[in-house]
Amino acid sequence: MRGFDLPRRLAAEGLGTLFLVATVVGSGIMAETLTKDVALALLGNTLPTGAILVVLITVLGPVSGAHFNPAVTLVFTLKGELRPPHAAQYVAAQVLGGILGAMVAHAMFGLPLLEFSAKARTGFPQWFAEFVAAFGLIATIVGGLRFREAAIPWLVGLYITAAYWFTASTSFANPAVAIARSFTNTFSGIRAQDLPGFIVAEVLGAVAALAIMTWLLRQAETKMEAIQ
Repeated sequence: MRGFDLPRRLAAEGLGTLFLVATVVGSGIMAETLTKDVALALLGNTLPTGAILVVLITVLGPVSGAHFNPAVTLVFTLKGELRPPHAAQYVAAQVLGGILGAMVAHAMFGLPLLEFSAKARTGFPQWFAEFVAAFGLIATIVGGLRFREAAIPWLVGLYITAAYWFTASTSFANPAVAIARSFTNTFSGIRAQDLPGFIVAEVLGAVAALAIMTWLLRQAETKMEAIQ
């Protein structure tokens, strides 16, 4: 991120989250249009999401760090790599970009620009799934930064692709994306009243992953030093 001022970093966060949500919502609309098979529709939603993450993180990562996710921003703030005032602006850019992304997807498919979702996603299994999804995402990022930083775009894209299918919630793992998805009454939507449970679970999963991965990697470093 060296060499890029805060306005450009915020623009990158907003633009990246916009394209991420436009992909999630737009591919969901396209999938529902092309097939009535729910499993096939989910696959049609999954693959573009994983693919766009690889692209966005590769292109915008050098500018802003490519968080596109308040949970990721929180983790880097707790690690001392982002100042709290800047983190708050990152989150604002992500949420605004996500909502604009839903609007862009709707405009492309001739739907009302904003609509409230009626799709229920609630209950302990869904919340626990979001905890697991966010935990795995942060663990992937932290571990990737430690061992294979250049592979981060692929690691995150592949993780989200997998998590769509092994979590009961289809792995939102992102409060900004969850908020944006409450403004679409399509395949990828979530009711506004279900957001608090998702967001709390995502934040808790992210913080837990940071704590455990910090301990795990510190132990690994200590053992490696002892062997040497």
